[in-house]
Amino acid sequence: MNISRFLNPLPFILFTLTGILYLIGYLFGIIPEALLFACRWLFNISIIIYAFKKRNLTIWIFVALILGACIGHDFPAISGKLDILSKIFLKLIKTIIAPLIFATLVHGIAGHSDLKQVGRMGWKSLVYFEIVTTFALFIGLAAINITQAGVGTKKIDVIHEKLPETSSQSWEDIILHIFPENVAKSVAEGQVLQIVVFSIIFGIALAMVSEKKRSFMVNFTDSLADTMFKFTNIIMYFAPFGVFGAMAYTISHMGLDALIPLVKLLLTLYGALIVFILIVFLPIALLIKLPIKRFIQEIKDVAFLAFSTASSEAALPKAMIAMERLGVPRKIIAFVMPTGYSFNLDGTTLYLSLAIIFVAQATGVHVSFTTQLIMVLTLIITSKGVAGVPRASLVILMGTATTFNLQEWPILMILGIDTLMDMARATVNVIGNCLASVVIAKWEGEFDPNTVEQNLLEENKIQNI
Repeated sequence: MNISRFLNPLPFILFTLTGILYLIGYLFGIIPEALLFACRWLFNISIIIYAFKKRNLTIWIFVALILGACIGHDFPAISGKLDILSKIFLKLIKTIIAPLIFATLVHGIAGHSDLKQVGRMGWKSLVYFEIVTTFALFIGLAAINITQAGVGTKKIDVIHEKLPETSSQSWEDIILHIFPENVAKSVAEGQVLQIVVFSIIFGIALAMVSEKKRSFMVNFTDSLADTMFKFTNIIMYFAPFGVFGAMAYTISHMGLDALIPLVKLLLTLYGALIVFILIVFLPIALLIKLPIKRFIQEIKDVAFLAFSTASSEAALPKAMIAMERLGVPRKIIAFVMPTGYSFNLDGTTLYLSLAIIFVAQATGVHVSFTTQLIMVLTLIITSKGVAGVPRASLVILMGTATTFNLQEWPILMILGIDTLMDMARATVNVIGNCLASVVIAKWEGEFDPNTVEQNLLEENKIQNI
């Protein structure tokens, strides 16, 4: 008992001690690196012991994040190969997405046979997405014009990675990209929007056949959806390893020469995203009378997973589960959230508007407000056509910079901190799509905040039986 009382506050004590030593070392330069190294790893050992005691997945993910950062900093040679863990985790997550979207959408449409509601949810979702992403656009523009983060940036070389090549797309290509030509190809390439379109049409077709022929497929998709949710729970046990590998790899490849001139840009993005959450998401939540404390409780693990893996896609299955626990009907979640992954990327929209102006500032090009708007509108349109492309946001930036005759070297510099920026924008993307599902459910009259606590209590009673 006495040992337990000692171990519980130990991580906090060691964290505080390490922080004080780092501060003294930064101010006076008198703390040897060996002492800092020892304190770091004593802290790591203490949080590992704490995690073993608590046996909580969220705590293990947090520990993996810290441990990965320390491994990446202290042992870069080893850490450079640990990204295989994050790649395995993301591959496993990607196996979930297509069958989960297909099952939930088809069952939501055909199981209720309410085709009018599908149409209503479609136009309501698009209206909401457009309004919110427009706010994100202007907040990004305002932030970068206030901080002038790109002004005075010196050109440096970034040699770690290369941008993937992609051809420029016309508006016809962008529209054609929405529709699948081969559903197996869409699944293989992770084209979420194409899977959504196929599933909606399939669900509508199933709703139009006789009850006798429809019932088998409806029951099958219902069982498939439940199975994929359980599948998600199993895969999540590998999440700490994926987070550990992603963080270790990122830190080991993050050269300080690339970070220093981009710290202001990084802080601008994080600050702008926080402002966006406070002046857009929070008022929306208050307007629909969302139980905010309960909402935060449900999405905290989802947001942390998106942040630590720098992937919105990794958090999608868990986000769908969280919103169903919150009280949003599965048929609405199945339609709104996958669609939002193509049309409601608030964090990415804000980032793109901020980043393209940074490129102009870094190269010393004065851009009028009208031209800035044209640039950002171009980015929003072209971003719909590159789903599934690695480093998609940087590819889009590169194409837009070429269109407006801007030099490309600042984009290669951004590549140095792209993962750190992606962590923030992925988190906001996920939170935005979770909130969107609640908004549409409320708009449809199918979300009652008063029943949320009751549903949770009933669920806990069933689990305790």
